[in-house]
Amino acid sequence: MENIISIQAYTKPIRLSISNILKFQLKILSHSLYTCITNFFTLLVSPYTIEKGENMIYDYIIIGSGIVGLSTGYALSERYPEARILIIEKENSIAYHQTGHNSGVIHSGIYYKPGSLKAKFSKGGGNRLRAFCDQYGIAYEMCGKVIVATEEEELPLLQNLYERGLQNGLGVSLIGSEQLREIEPHASGLKAIHVKEAGIVNYRRVAEQFAALIQERGGTLLLNTRAETIREDADEMIVECDNGTFRGRFLINCAGLHCDRIAALQGMQTNMKIVPFRGEYYELIPEKHGLVKNLIYPVPNPNFPFLGVHFTRMIDGHVHAGPNAVLSLKREGYRKTDFNLRDFAEVMTYPAFWKIAGQNMSEGWKEIVRSLSKKVFVRNLQRLIPEMREDDLIPSQNGVRAQALTKDGKLVDDFLIVSNEKSIHILNAPSPAATASISIGQAISEQIPGPLRSPIFAT
Repeated sequence: MENIISIQAYTKPIRLSISNILKFQLKILSHSLYTCITNFFTLLVSPYTIEKGENMIYDYIIIGSGIVGLSTGYALSERYPEARILIIEKENSIAYHQTGHNSGVIHSGIYYKPGSLKAKFSKGGGNRLRAFCDQYGIAYEMCGKVIVATEEEELPLLQNLYERGLQNGLGVSLIGSEQLREIEPHASGLKAIHVKEAGIVNYRRVAEQFAALIQERGGTLLLNTRAETIREDADEMIVECDNGTFRGRFLINCAGLHCDRIAALQGMQTNMKIVPFRGEYYELIPEKHGLVKNLIYPVPNPNFPFLGVHFTRMIDGHVHAGPNAVLSLKREGYRKTDFNLRDFAEVMTYPAFWKIAGQNMSEGWKEIVRSLSKKVFVRNLQRLIPEMREDDLIPSQNGVRAQALTKDGKLVDDFLIVSNEKSIHILNAPSPAATASISIGQAISEQIPGPLRSPIFAT
């Protein structure tokens, strides 16, 4: 515990009298006595946050520096300013994978089942995200989006989605083709939902601000640090990494694409496995940016956990088209040719994968064909903007979605968080986790015990 009293510099001349000298010596003596007493009680009541030789015992160890891990660290630093927080990250920079490859959409929560964590955290998280961006000068725009029905059979699905939006407390409206053209002049459709509570932001920039605040408050962020084993004893969680061993009172697993493996290191029985799906994007050439004003989405298949290829204007002015959703042969496989034997074997030998693959064979083949053929990809985009042409698109940055699949063959459609006495594991946090990140972090911080502190010395 840092001393809360410091010796102030004297800026005025001191008269050299016996009384002044005695007063000055008493100040020094009282400060020294206070320091000894506070240090003694710190050692007595805070055994988890002191240095023992070369090893620091942290209050919280967070594995993963994506936006969920960093938002959790930020929430803990807000809730417990005196806490010692360690974030470990295996890459050489923060927000390297899902956060760094995010499309940048601030989601409204229209798609999610009322009462679910996704529905709750999307709306509340979006509000908190905007307030955070306002506070720290991060650019964002609430530009709105349209969800467009292009075929008659999509109209009942569009109506269901509209009613769900109302149930989730959103300001949505059903519009016809003429109103659609007023919002998106180049879009085509029979009907659409206009969602005003959707927007765009740079989530990497948000993550960087989380990290800066955590470090300003005394938190530690270690890059190039890979967790290899996790042990639990009576008082501590011990995380052995490739460059050292770290001890903490509580462990928070925010490892994204590897969250199931981190949970397994601790011996957690999760009954799920991460299956990676690559989302491939194209980008409109600058001359064609005018075809898209904001965000244009199709009506999604309610039986498939992806939203279909759509158009996204980014906060930097670029316009992305996509993504599809194909099985990635590597958990961090952003290219079609990326392959990892362990990752591939885990999926192929997981019976639940074959069950879900069989149930979605038709949709799966469509995604594969769309991945292999730019012409087919563009044909899907032309349903939303008929004047789109192949030459208008160039390849862009791809992403990989960490999707939890349970042993009984079900894709987890909500956030999944499990915990025990000394750890909590975020095991499914795909979209809209970035939008919901502040709400997720706050919810996690509320479930975690606070640092051991004597009320006398709490700050």
